[in-house]
Amino acid sequence: MGSLPHYLSSSSSSSSSDSKIDETTLLDLFKSQQSHLNFFFQNLSLPQTLAFTRTLLSTSGTIFFSGVGKSGFVANKISQTLVSLGIRSAFLSPVDALHGDIGILSPDDVVVLFSKSGNTDELLRLVPCVRAKGAYLISLTSIQGNALAAVCDMNVHLPLERELCPFDLAPVTSTAIQMVFGDTVAIALMEARNLTREEYAANHPAGRIGKSLIFKVKDVMKKQEELPVCREGDLIMDQLVELTSKGCGCLLVIDEEYHLIGTFTDGDLRRTLKASGEGIFKLTVGEMCNRKPRTISPDAMAVDAMKKMEAPPSPVQFLPVIDNQNIVIGIVTLHGLVSAGL
Repeated sequence: MGSLPHYLSSSSSSSSSDSKIDETTLLDLFKSQQSHLNFFFQNLSLPQTLAFTRTLLSTSGTIFFSGVGKSGFVANKISQTLVSLGIRSAFLSPVDALHGDIGILSPDDVVVLFSKSGNTDELLRLVPCVRAKGAYLISLTSIQGNALAAVCDMNVHLPLERELCPFDLAPVTSTAIQMVFGDTVAIALMEARNLTREEYAANHPAGRIGKSLIFKVKDVMKKQEELPVCREGDLIMDQLVELTSKGCGCLLVIDEEYHLIGTFTDGDLRRTLKASGEGIFKLTVGEMCNRKPRTISPDAMAVDAMKKMEAPPSPVQFLPVIDNQNIVIGIVTLHGLVSAGL
């Protein structure tokens, strides 16, 4: 096994109460892991990797991943990455496969087996069963001349210098290179399939990424009876309930046909009260409203509405939503966008 790294000294056997770790030790560990990963990058066979990637790309069936222990967790994660990219994939438990789950396989499928040693009993028992179903077998291993590579249709060697573990036992570097390899190939498939941002977002509708690429203003705006509307001839003081009850912090000033004339905010109310005093009781909304407010279309992306609210010269908390005839059909608020997860 060779000599142990310097960070495993005799003091490591002391009681936990005496155990210490400092920045130098931690930095040395990260540098060691970086060196082990560089070994992987420098020695990985690109022809093998290209053949593997092209096989997955040309597969007409489902790409199954399998592994045991930590390699199994990696296999499951890579499968989930492919699914998120719109590629048919699934994790196949080697134990459950031998108790009925292998029935899901077809001759059009590919089965990828993750194993550091290539001698994992559960995977070796799985091989003849997969062959009986006609699926294509690929092994991803890190030990040369292993049993799994010999019985699969294709093998990709993932070069491993050693584990970061001072005993060279805990699979912390081998699983790291498995993850890097699998995720990098996944992105290669993503680019080869010309996946668009919109298609990616469609697979993540509940996440912030998906919402920012899917949601339009019309999906998050308030409308109809939720709108705080008034006429320009209405007295300001008569519209206080409308101004405060709709949760928008403003009034949308409209004409009889719902064309937008302007906006009047709670900030405008405070400024008018300070400047006019008791005179505010005689002022109409139309006299004090902003007749050139920022507006937005219902078909604009919701994320663009947020950008427009935050744009100079000063941010605003809402945008009237108007159609191409300047008719008010809704209002979108910053609070509403944030609540929607944008």
